[in-house]
Amino acid sequence: MKIAIASGKGGTGKTTVAVNLALSLQDVQLFDCDVEEPNCNLFLKKELEQLTEVTSTIPEIVEENCTYCKKCSDFCRFNAIATLPNKILTFPALCHSCGGCMIVCPEGAIRKQEIVIGTIRKTSAKEKDGPELYEGSLDIGQTMASPVISELKKNIDPGRTAIIDAPPGTACPVLTTLEDVDYCILVTEPTPFGLHDLELAVQVVRILDIPHGVLINRSGSGDERVEEYCMDEGIEVLMKIPQDTKIAQLYSKGIPFAQEMDQWKEKFAQLYVSIKGRYSRETEA
Repeated sequence: MKIAIASGKGGTGKTTVAVNLALSLQDVQLFDCDVEEPNCNLFLKKELEQLTEVTSTIPEIVEENCTYCKKCSDFCRFNAIATLPNKILTFPALCHSCGGCMIVCPEGAIRKQEIVIGTIRKTSAKEKDGPELYEGSLDIGQTMASPVISELKKNIDPGRTAIIDAPPGTACPVLTTLEDVDYCILVTEPTPFGLHDLELAVQVVRILDIPHGVLINRSGSGDERVEEYCMDEGIEVLMKIPQDTKIAQLYSKGIPFAQEMDQWKEKFAQLYVSIKGRYSRETEA
């Protein structure tokens, strides 16, 4: 089963939930898809080894063949190519690697250029305990996170449970992460910003038709509007993690609280059983 942990905004405790849930289960894979700032391993402290580099294709202009006909720049909906009277400009940060510019060029003046945009790392073979961590990392200066996330997700074992830590927000990297998941836990906080961005995240999972529920982190630190929204929308509140001093102290030391507080390890295990049962019933229906 593939369970994504997502949030409409950063800082809600999404990674905290993903790590503690993974630590509460047996034979589980944990995927850190927040490739612009992967931080699951700040808590797990595992030795990682590089698995592969992620490359992307961008256009390279063969100037001597170019007639500046503008067919390539007219075709590119992302404005990654601009045609001047006697010069072609390319903007690799805008390129989505579709290859269309090479197809429409009548002079063969565009060829492929492969560039490295990120890396995939995984738990070292020496690491025997805890979840098997896979981490994607976008190289500094690169902007296209989705190809790194897609490559990272290729390592999901369909025969095992996969916990997927999604990037925050609702942009393209989040959509790539949520593609083909079985269930999504939306982590939020009881604040006006938390509610606003939860509403955006709910719209996304509903459009993608992904079963979902809400987990409220730092419960008791704000108001009741998140719970009222969930009740009005018929969204189940799966769990509440209170504003707790011990949890905050452990977090500040980079220690997952499920490791130190057995009752929470049991609660996360029960959360998984509940989600799995609900998913099975919906699948059968």
